[in-house]
Amino acid sequence: MGMIDDATLRDSGLAPAGAGRVLLIGCGALAREILDLKAANAWDHLDLHCLPAILHNHPERIPAAVEAAITARRADYAQVFVLYADCGTGGLLQATCDRLGIGMLEGPHCYSFFEGNTVFAAREEMTAFYLTDFLVRQFDAFVTKPLGLDRFPQLRDMYFGHYTTLVYQAQTDDPELTEKAKACAAFLKLGFERRFTGYGDLEVAMAAL
Repeated sequence: MGMIDDATLRDSGLAPAGAGRVLLIGCGALAREILDLKAANAWDHLDLHCLPAILHNHPERIPAAVEAAITARRADYAQVFVLYADCGTGGLLQATCDRLGIGMLEGPHCYSFFEGNTVFAAREEMTAFYLTDFLVRQFDAFVTKPLGLDRFPQLRDMYFGHYTTLVYQAQTDDPELTEKAKACAAFLKLGFERRFTGYGDLEVAMAAL
């Protein structure tokens, strides 16, 4: 008997509704990049469910939020994959995914997997403050205001006194974002370095799905 693919089964009405489809549980800070990769590669079998990026201000809440999303939607899909790295959960997100039998991104955080986990680990940078495309766009919402720097600029030395360089990890070639990243570095009184990372290990993980 010949092989019957998922599309044929779906058309015949014999396959479950989620056959061949993959649900991505993603961080809202990665939404633009995930959707860009989906569109560029015609990965139409991948569906995205984003959780609020602001969860990064309370990483202890990420595992429960991810588990709730998986529990609510996994029955409709052949596979679920979590597009978070550890992201400050201290291994709790990995433990949650292991318990549920769900794969997730490797690495400690997005700065690492955008640059490539192996490359990032080899750098051993202790005095670099990182921004991605998302964080450059949302600098005020995720850095300036939460840290109170708009109201108490003297706190800059308390938070950033041990940093020397702002490293902008650019996912896209956008001159406007680069200029904004330079302004962020000036605001924090840090040196500036731009690294074009592209999508790094995020693209690798999505391609494997």
